[in-house]
Amino acid sequence: MRGIRAFGSVLFAVAVVAGSPGAGVAAPGEPGVPRFGPGDDGAGDPYFPLAGNGGYDVTHYDLDIDYQPPDPAPAPLEGTMQAVATLSVTPTENLDQFNLDLRGLEVESVVVRGRPARFTRDDGELVVTPRPKMHAGRPVQVEVTYGGTTGRPTDIEGALYGWVTTRDGAMVANEPEGASTWYPVSDHPTDKATYDFEITVPEGLVAVANGELVGSRTSDGTTTWTWSSTEPMASYLSTASVGNYELRTSTTPDGLPLIDAIDRDLAPEASAGLAQTAEMVEFFEGEFGPYPFGSYGAIVDDDSIGYALETQTRPIYSRRANEGTVAHELAHQWMGNSVSPERWGDIWLNEGWATYASWIWAEHDGGDTAQQSFDDVMAIPADDDFWQTVVADPGPTGLFAGAVYSRGAATLYALRQRIGEQAFGELSRQWPARFADSTATTADFEALAEEMSGQDLGAFFDTWIHSPGKPT
Repeated sequence: MRGIRAFGSVLFAVAVVAGSPGAGVAAPGEPGVPRFGPGDDGAGDPYFPLAGNGGYDVTHYDLDIDYQPPDPAPAPLEGTMQAVATLSVTPTENLDQFNLDLRGLEVESVVVRGRPARFTRDDGELVVTPRPKMHAGRPVQVEVTYGGTTGRPTDIEGALYGWVTTRDGAMVANEPEGASTWYPVSDHPTDKATYDFEITVPEGLVAVANGELVGSRTSDGTTTWTWSSTEPMASYLSTASVGNYELRTSTTPDGLPLIDAIDRDLAPEASAGLAQTAEMVEFFEGEFGPYPFGSYGAIVDDDSIGYALETQTRPIYSRRANEGTVAHELAHQWMGNSVSPERWGDIWLNEGWATYASWIWAEHDGGDTAQQSFDDVMAIPADDDFWQTVVADPGPTGLFAGAVYSRGAATLYALRQRIGEQAFGELSRQWPARFADSTATTADFEALAEEMSGQDLGAFFDTWIHSPGKPT
């Protein structure tokens, strides 16, 4: 969930690895000689044309980051970082050039399969020319050394995102395409990968990433925190937040590890909304099927980026984790994280489901019923601008519009009334099961709803998500 809504010296090295051999297209006039070409400089998303890249599939990122937060005030809010990243990649085409997304950082060198490679910079694109060339399906290793100062980047709407430097560390929240502010990446949900993190920070600070905590070690005034996320993850869901955290560990009754990182400077009530996490997990498993990942938890920081975000397995909260937001971010682990939007125009499938989930949790916990929450949305006057957002195509500056959340949730509640409890229950479980660890579109959802219900729902979806105006 997003709120309804200068870089210094960094040295990184990146490696990229590919899979099994594949046949190439013959070059013109040269039978048997593969044709090579450049990979696309984007994943084809009309909202963010240069986000992600074509010609390869990343399967794993290994990020080894050494970070120094800013000096005390009044020094600028600028940190420094040194890192080594290793990317495992499967080329899907024969490539003589490929791109990585990387913004604002100075590249020192690129090495492909142990050999120096030529590279250029084009705004947020790192363009690499490997020699020898990359064959489709053959393993490749790429190392990038680069540097810069971490600052406080903003997205297309001016909201803080990416690696947001704080006085005692960093809050890292990448939606929609901010991962490229801190590591070389194919920055689009369609290119999911697993992750390992080694984050070295001054002794006394804690670095928190996705997945499970492998361990920590302290030496010469620094501590290295190692985390591993073994389930595929979209880059916008990765985090490596750093702060004055206390790590609190527990398990749910079913044995799911819970790892919360709570800023030591916050009052106890700031994290009180996490108290029912285990109960929420059990409740949502009843609605959506088994929890999709190997651990869960939260990051609650005393700094603020202005919103919470469902970073995979470990959502991040600005200053306070209230109960409704905790339910929302937990529901995202099924709806948005395991099954992610194939295009950013499909984001209502993330936010509508998570908002609907917070409605049914509130009802379960003795608060407003889902019907009351639906009625609140439908009480918005028909001439309000709220109803002018086309939920299934909100535009790149409308991703976090209120209607994407609330009209999206109302759509799901109305669908539940239309197709009945049994069919909607099956839909709620089949959606994250059928597209687990993958991406899906609004058209996929509409097709599944019709399959589960046996009804023609074209007119329903046209009214609720494809057209402006208040449904009647």
